[in-house]
Amino acid sequence: MYTNWEELNAACNSCQKCSLCKTRHNVVVGVGNPHSEVMFIGEGPGENEDLQGEPFVGKAGILLDKMLSAVDLDRDSNIYIANIVKCRPPHNRDPKPEEQELCINWLRNQVALIRPKIIVCLGRIAACRIIKPDLKITREHGIWFQKNGVCMMAMLHPAALLRDPRRKPEAFADFLALRGKIGEICEHTYR
Repeated sequence: MYTNWEELNAACNSCQKCSLCKTRHNVVVGVGNPHSEVMFIGEGPGENEDLQGEPFVGKAGILLDKMLSAVDLDRDSNIYIANIVKCRPPHNRDPKPEEQELCINWLRNQVALIRPKIIVCLGRIAACRIIKPDLKITREHGIWFQKNGVCMMAMLHPAALLRDPRRKPEAFADFLALRGKIGEICEHTYR
């Protein structure tokens, strides 16, 4: 376990634990405020993220930023965004269970350094890995779970909202619920 961000980032950037390292352009460690009370977790980098080295920077990232902004959240100031796996799975396929397993300790270390009060899982893969393995994203998004003293919620993945824009209102309702929970339990997110 690394005790500071410099060591963690350096170790993560040189990781060769699985075959994803062979096809990556960049390791996508995370972005945001390392002292935030709110952490967003996705499944893994896509093509744009792999090229730029930052999570959620493509079309889905643009949508995510708009939804964050609507509830006074910003990736550069009051949240942190990371992924289960730090390297892009080829052709944007889902990360395999063994890839998730080899990479999960990087995320655990990030969570240990940040110590968030709230974790938001973006999409089914992240929610099943972090919250509970049988989570049904279409039925259980927006529901709060308590795990190890942290409030957790699954949200629909922004890419899924781009494919099915009819779901944007329910996704936005989840962001409003998040804003309410932040107001309830966070001390400095909105200050």
